[in-house]
Amino acid sequence: MLWFTQLFTGQNVAQAVIALCLSIVLGLALGRVSLGGIRLGVGGVLFSGLALAHFGIRVEPEILEFAREFGLILFVFTVGMQVGPGFVDSLRRHGLLLNLSAALVALLGALITIGMFRALALPIPAAVGLLSGAVTNTPSLAAASQVFMEAMPDTANVAVAEAGMAYAVAYPFGILGIIIVMLLVRIFFRIQPRQELETLRKLEALLHPPLQRQTLVVRNANVFGMSLRDFFSLYPGGAVISRVKEPGEDTIHAPTPDTILAEGMLVHAVGDSAQMEKMKILVGPPGEVNLRDVPGPLEIRRLLVTKSRIAGKSVQQLGLMPAFGVTITRIIRAGVEFAATPGTHLHYGDRLFCVGEAKDLDRAGELLGNSTKALDHPHILPIFLGIFLGVILGSIPVPIPGIPSALKLGLAGGPLLVAILLSRVNNFAGMVWYLPAGANLILREVGIALFLACVGLNSGCGFIATLTQGAGLVWMAAGAVITFVPLFGVALLARIVFKYDYASICGLLAGSMTDPPALAFSVQALDSDAPAAVYASVYPLAMMLRILFAQILVLVLLAFAP
Repeated sequence: MLWFTQLFTGQNVAQAVIALCLSIVLGLALGRVSLGGIRLGVGGVLFSGLALAHFGIRVEPEILEFAREFGLILFVFTVGMQVGPGFVDSLRRHGLLLNLSAALVALLGALITIGMFRALALPIPAAVGLLSGAVTNTPSLAAASQVFMEAMPDTANVAVAEAGMAYAVAYPFGILGIIIVMLLVRIFFRIQPRQELETLRKLEALLHPPLQRQTLVVRNANVFGMSLRDFFSLYPGGAVISRVKEPGEDTIHAPTPDTILAEGMLVHAVGDSAQMEKMKILVGPPGEVNLRDVPGPLEIRRLLVTKSRIAGKSVQQLGLMPAFGVTITRIIRAGVEFAATPGTHLHYGDRLFCVGEAKDLDRAGELLGNSTKALDHPHILPIFLGIFLGVILGSIPVPIPGIPSALKLGLAGGPLLVAILLSRVNNFAGMVWYLPAGANLILREVGIALFLACVGLNSGCGFIATLTQGAGLVWMAAGAVITFVPLFGVALLARIVFKYDYASICGLLAGSMTDPPALAFSVQALDSDAPAAVYASVYPLAMMLRILFAQILVLVLLAFAP
């Protein structure tokens, strides 16, 4: 049985895998336990890792560091791929105010740390470590350690070790504190998350109303004798015409660019309310006959864009109407339905509602790909290429005047930004930057579970001793204040003054603390990805400020130290 014992006590790869898997299994089981309707979710993995490390399970530091950072990279990259398509829209609508709120959280944390340093006579490394741990930001600790190396080389190793221990003491409440603030905001304002999300969905429906379908009679003399090509050139932005019926004929047919508008012709149009009102003015009033009910050779079929060379082309460039006599009426992308105008660019995975004859729809399907199997198959090469580019971006040093260490986005910020950009590019160099929802979710959960397990196993061995001996409890209390006060203060401001919805507040709190576990908790608790878009909106600035403030804090405390 020696071999079995060594799986738990040895120092090899097999033992590391056993420790990580055991921590994740126990943590996820703990996360499923409900206390008053509240679950830790994936956050339970951190506490199982702490417990296992306390009882003697160790992992080689190099293995632990690699697994932790790779798990974090997987998580933030998949978050970026998920929220990227809606990131710009979110930033445009309320990004500035969100980022100012996140910056306020970071600034308040730094100011409170300076106050704690003076009031409690904290060692400089401990103060900096507490700030990094309390805001759950590992890159800021690394950046501060670089300043220690340059500003105090004689005692740098001791300072880095002390900062790391303070970080470990403050980190657990740093994660738990965000969750506590989220729950307190929910209780304090008596928020019903499901009702609020339903209200948001209704508001979104008002902003993006469902499409209308109506048959119109051509009565406007100004368009008599005009081809559809000329009509849409003169009046762009109208509804899409999917069927036409000539005066005196009994059958319907698909329109072409050369179809001539004539008095009394029936045209079936598809568009939102504004587009339909425009078409009624330009074409004519609604008719008594609905062309969808008129028998004919046309049918409606939903086709999928699953060929990489199609992604990125506009509806006009695709040319289904002139080539096959097929009209694209609607597009569904990421759950949002909208009219297919000539200038609309197609994305991989788009669902196109097409009208045409069966044989023409078959040919159009071959051109588009129309393969559900292709959608279910993740494209692995772009994922690793994206991570590769993200790590390079995160490692680029940006010199800041007056700061001895250059600023870096780090292993979290770089992959997140690259994922956001690539998810919007959609198709580049023959590669598809598309990740199926199921694959995205699996990679995201694996990444965050690995990260939390490693943090717990790394911090647990000295965690209890630090709390029960010396200034450990004082450090923990100071870290809790640094975590709680800025978060709760800005959460109240966001709800009372800025009138943010609960999902946005959760995303703001998690993003301002650059805290993936808190984001994972809020997404699971709300059963919605709404917080993730806000998280991605504020994360880049929050990450840069956390790194910058940690380095400035070292210099400020050294300048004012007795």
